[in-house]
Amino acid sequence: MSRDPRALFLSACAALLLAACNSDQAPADTGSEDANAPAAAGEVNLYTTREPGLIQPLLDAFTERSGIRVNTVFLKDGLMERLAAEGANSQADVLMTVDTGNLLDVVEAGHAQPVESEVLEAAIPAHLRGDDGQWFTLSLRDRVLYAHKDLALDAFAYEDLADPRWKGKVCIRSGQHPYNTSLFAAMIAHHGAEYTEQWLRGVKANLARKAAGGDRDVARDILAGICDIGIANAYYVGRMKNAEPGSEQHQWGEAIKVIRPVFSTDGGGTHVNISGAAVARHAPNRDNAVALMEYLVSDEAQSLYARANYEYPVKAGVELDPVVASFGPLQVDALPLTEVVRNRREASVLVDKVGFDN
Repeated sequence: MSRDPRALFLSACAALLLAACNSDQAPADTGSEDANAPAAAGEVNLYTTREPGLIQPLLDAFTERSGIRVNTVFLKDGLMERLAAEGANSQADVLMTVDTGNLLDVVEAGHAQPVESEVLEAAIPAHLRGDDGQWFTLSLRDRVLYAHKDLALDAFAYEDLADPRWKGKVCIRSGQHPYNTSLFAAMIAHHGAEYTEQWLRGVKANLARKAAGGDRDVARDILAGICDIGIANAYYVGRMKNAEPGSEQHQWGEAIKVIRPVFSTDGGGTHVNISGAAVARHAPNRDNAVALMEYLVSDEAQSLYARANYEYPVKAGVELDPVVASFGPLQVDALPLTEVVRNRREASVLVDKVGFDN
């Protein structure tokens, strides 16, 4: 049976029109781009324990530059449990945490994979990343001395916290807080457990109040005359000094000065904790994951870290927030962070042994 010629003509026109539309929507691959280059568009899935407000501006900037959408899962707790439950079906591409120990726990549990990146290796000093490329520091949180602004003091060693001259004049948060167990673990790495136990007893004897509260409470209590000095993270000072003038936090920040202590051992510097990241073991968007991490150590992103979070850039030469710059140069302790983390459990045991928080 013959078909209507007009129907054949209309059918051919429709086929040509459909082919043209499909050609516009999906251009052929010319092969001109590097096959190993990160995708110019797409998505990347970030699991992070960082506060949303602190990291979102960087993620927005990355998407604007790359066209890669960042799908973010914010997890205050339970990152390890979620990764274990998801297993090989996990959609996580990048794992971002605060605290060296938390990051290395993720790696040691087998949830990360090695990455080779000249960009990351050039930006991040060797002792602030994994030897096998499984984890990378993105920003630094230096553990510093808060001192009353009128105190005649311009240098300090962590070991000095146990000096009897400071009896009844030291404030600090719980010794079991990760910020402090990390510092105490570094003391073990530098001096050994026996020395650190006696040092902790000396620090406890110098406390003006029970070891408790948060880092900003150290500044509050210095203003109140409860103590003269205390150990806390530097970035809180940026938040306090840039708070609304006249507010309580602004008054706390204005009451103190910051001194960056060092360990008294040869080559000892200032203790830092970190925020860092790793590429997830089963990352479905691995190239985009690497692209995100490389962006986070770019000058632009590191400057955003410095201005928005008052954290210290891991990359050298990045402009600092004026408040952070006023603290002077940061000489990071050269002790590999893996050595510090190795002593966390022993540090925690010593805190309890000496009754530091009692």
